[in-house]
Amino acid sequence: MARILAIDYGGKRCGIAVTDESQIIASGLTTVDTKDLLSWIKDYVSKEAVELFVVGEPKRLHGEASESEKLIKPFLEKLSKELPDIPIKRIDERFTSKIAFDTMIAGGISKKKRRNKALVDQISATIILQDYLYNQ
Repeated sequence: MARILAIDYGGKRCGIAVTDESQIIASGLTTVDTKDLLSWIKDYVSKEAVELFVVGEPKRLHGEASESEKLIKPFLEKLSKELPDIPIKRIDERFTSKIAFDTMIAGGISKKKRRNKALVDQISATIILQDYLYNQ
């Protein structure tokens, strides 16, 4: 089996998480500057087998798309053109940042480290991926 790669897409940086090859465990991998994301993904898939991209879909409380969706759609179009053999699934990402922050507190991560937005993005990507694995 190949890995599943999840992306918590943001205006400045994107959290990345991946599964193990058996697609059982979701782990935070890194955070990438948004401007470098496509080249980072292309490099990653040249080294690791990836069978699916799972990308967070930001929504408002009542289910309508948030403003950041306008940034994500053009990226997804580029991604599907560059890597057409790897499908893309969208997962509702409402509350993932809050869940990530709460997870950091529960895990005993210090206040200073909890201010690290890159870590929050990486944990958010992991939550998106875990949600996908749980609901597939």
